[in-house]
Amino acid sequence: MSDLKGHVIVLTYPAQGHINPLLQFAKRLASKGLKATLATTHYTVKSIHATTVGVEPISDGYDEGGYKQAPSTEAYLESFKSVGSRTLSDLISKFKDSALPVNCVVYDSLLPWALDVARQFGIYAAVFLTNSASVCSMYWHIDHGRLTLPEKQATEPVLLPGLPSLGPADLPSFLAQPSSNSAYLAVIMEKFRCLDKNDWVFCNSSEELESELVKAMSGLWPLVMLGPMVPSAYLDQQISGDIVYGASLWELSSDRCLSWLEMKSPKSVIYVSFGSMADITAKQAEEIACGLIASNMHFLLVAKDSINKFPIEFINSAQERGLVVPWCNQLLVLAHQAVACFVTHCGWNSTLEALSLGVPMVAMPQWSDQPTNAKFVEDLWQVGVKAKKNKEGIVTRDELEMCIKEVTAGERSEEIIKKATNWRKLVIRAVSLGGSSDNNINEFVGKLVKGEGKKA
Repeated sequence: MSDLKGHVIVLTYPAQGHINPLLQFAKRLASKGLKATLATTHYTVKSIHATTVGVEPISDGYDEGGYKQAPSTEAYLESFKSVGSRTLSDLISKFKDSALPVNCVVYDSLLPWALDVARQFGIYAAVFLTNSASVCSMYWHIDHGRLTLPEKQATEPVLLPGLPSLGPADLPSFLAQPSSNSAYLAVIMEKFRCLDKNDWVFCNSSEELESELVKAMSGLWPLVMLGPMVPSAYLDQQISGDIVYGASLWELSSDRCLSWLEMKSPKSVIYVSFGSMADITAKQAEEIACGLIASNMHFLLVAKDSINKFPIEFINSAQERGLVVPWCNQLLVLAHQAVACFVTHCGWNSTLEALSLGVPMVAMPQWSDQPTNAKFVEDLWQVGVKAKKNKEGIVTRDELEMCIKEVTAGERSEEIIKKATNWRKLVIRAVSLGGSSDNNINEFVGKLVKGEGKKA
């Protein structure tokens, strides 16, 4: 390590869906010879276990309880900005006289203030976008005046370069209903206003997955694709023993899940999970339960905080054909031969994981970027179907049952499975030695290892 000059602090927003890709990026950097230090909040730091990456706490002002301790989203983000800026500065200073002082901060796109901290120290700054490039392009167009935020519920299709026609139901909720997510939208737009001030703009995607968008935006914005950020064991296997991200904010039921899956025949299980932040209604939970029973397939359902919303008789009788757990290691489940399809909220990480492992999807998007990801799953990549909601915004049991059958046994199922397999091959190629994403990471690493320009 004494011969190297590259030390990157990777700063993550303290949510599971942000920690995973940023920690994985830190591991990638470490595997290529950089010193990588993950900076996260006091509340989440003990949940992270990665042998090749340093882990250091910074403060969001709510060290005991994190986000839940804050009175509002606005208050949390403001506190994180003021206290986080100070404690990130302290962390950079801590390494100032070490053998490897920090010469770059890679920061989560929800924490745009980290750019100012990096500039104060005269070091490189790179923003890491945790959405797809396609979703990010919408915010870029808004910032450049080419797309306007609707005053009320969107009603017309949106046509943008490199994207399919997007109806109101396909738009990210931050755009379709901007007033409902104003605090996060303000942070997102702040980030895009200063996008060009970064030395690099990284996106957790690949050029292959979003080729039309990459072509359409070439030369217009500084985006560098370097994903998917999925543990190496499932893709290129360049990092020895890299089978998990190395962070979980909740207790896992993985051993129980895998033991149960081992008893099932290939392609016989529906895996159902709506991610770490989704909040489904009791009515929707009931319809999901009935749809799973009607499918006549085995199912593994991750219920997290919603377990009490499912009918008690469903939970009690589920063990005959299914397994209901609070949380599990999703990658290990998706990689298992028993899994036939993934009923998913289409969070970007879950979507990338399914694409990376070639698993067909039934999309049930909830909010944020999920509706757009679901549109891509069905129409662009053609690796699944999107379940339609009724007038009350509920996916009915009949609709869910029909979608499951369509991706597992319907007329289109063979074509969907074939497409899923092909996309997996393209993703593996992107992150493997000499692939587009791998080359982009190498270019970044090369600049830092040489110690070009800036360091604290």
